Amino acid sequence: MAQPRSNSGNSNRGRDNKDRGRRGRRPKVCPFCTGEMEVMEYRNAQMLRRFISDTAKILPRRRTGVCAKHQRRLATTIKRARMLAIIPITAQLVRK
Repeated sequence: MAQPRSNSGNSNRGRDNKDRGRRGRRPKVCPFCTGEMEVMEYRNAQMLRRFISDTAKILPRRRTGVCAKHQRRLATTIKRARMLAIIPITAQLVRK
């Protein structure tokens, strides 16, 4: 005879994604792989600012949705732009 199940543990185990709400989480797609954005150039400050936080830190992959290959290239590009003073290095320069 089967034992009755207890309610301890993960209660969402057998449910469909319909129970999470009307809209599920949208999958993040790399804008560089899809062709939405052009190949990175350190001179394009407007594009690079999209991947920098308010405190001038490089945003992580999980937040921007960029793939690993392009995230590494993006970090190098941002660092080059910082060395040439195209984008700010510290938060003090951003908040002015």
